Amino acid sequence: MILLTGGTGFLGAHLAAHLLEQGEKVVLLARSKQGLSAADRVGRLLDWLGVAAGQKKNVHLVEGRLDHPGLGLEPDASASISQEIDEIVHCASSTSFAERKRAEVEAVNVDGLRYVLDLAERSRCRRFHLVSSAYVAGRKSGPCPEEIVHPSAFTNVYEETKCRAEWLAAERCAKSGLQLSVYRPSIVYGHSETGRSLLFNALYYPVRTALFLKNLYETDIRERGGRKAAEMGVRLDGDGWTVMPLRIMVGDGAGINVVPIDFFVRAFGAIREGASDGGIFHIVNSRQTRLEDIIEYAQALFHIRGISACPAQAVGGKPRNALEAVFETYLEAYGPYMRDRRVFGTERAGPILDKKGLRCPDLTYDSFKRCLDYAVQCDWGARLFRG
Repeated sequence: MILLTGGTGFLGAHLAAHLLEQGEKVVLLARSKQGLSAADRVGRLLDWLGVAAGQKKNVHLVEGRLDHPGLGLEPDASASISQEIDEIVHCASSTSFAERKRAEVEAVNVDGLRYVLDLAERSRCRRFHLVSSAYVAGRKSGPCPEEIVHPSAFTNVYEETKCRAEWLAAERCAKSGLQLSVYRPSIVYGHSETGRSLLFNALYYPVRTALFLKNLYETDIRERGGRKAAEMGVRLDGDGWTVMPLRIMVGDGAGINVVPIDFFVRAFGAIREGASDGGIFHIVNSRQTRLEDIIEYAQALFHIRGISACPAQAVGGKPRNALEAVFETYLEAYGPYMRDRRVFGTERAGPILDKKGLRCPDLTYDSFKRCLDYAVQCDWGARLFRG
């Protein structure tokens, strides 16, 4: 039996469905949230993922709190789980970048892991799977190996706490004899073939911001005379396309490392099966997606002109216009990932995935369109479970 944390999150929900499809019995740690019981939250996610009724019978739901000592479990419940689980997949985490939320992020990403490890050490569990992030590499350029790292600086509190979590897991698992496998995905987006997703941050956020501004100033033009749009330099072309004078800074040789959720799940499954001795594994794309390509895809899909990718020196040589200033305010946290020069090695993961014939698909216009069409259709998640 496998204990899975984070089963109501984006990655964790997909991993839960994968494990159930493999015939595994899964203990899901979940909690009530926003007026929904833990059972309701898990149930609607499994329905959305298309998990068969027979497979759902293999789910044992346990209500708990990752940020509480003992995971918020009653002693009897904790003892029962300890006697049943053979593996733990720890996928729960806070993905906030905000320094003002440091205490919350640390409570989940570091203390929460500590409480799960406490349970693991009391149990018969012998395999511990930690879903981490490729960005534990911190603020650097160039090669990032599949090994425990000690960066001199981080881009944000998320990267820092995920790295600290790896240190903690490595130390505790070594002392207790737990086999540790660490999975480090890069930026994960929706399904490459269906476009479906449960989360619309990261890759989606810059596009959503540009679309929000487009719609805002189009409405101003059509309904209020266009004064605010004119102040931003936004106008409508004769063919109905929106012109938005917006330069986005890119770096030479930089880009965004993105993987679709379906590849992440298949890669996780292959590594779990093929890496009997554990280790650290990057689940990444061998090629960066150029920001120029994403800009081109977004403009074609949403009928926009005027957005361009510019080298840093070109942007710095000419003052930012009003629209650029607004856009950069929204995108400040994502800038480092849009101009990333980190290169993630796959010395361990590569041979395992190659053996299974797994290769990360590139983000093409067609897959981008499927993902963004779905995002707009469900109002960026607001209508995800309605109807």
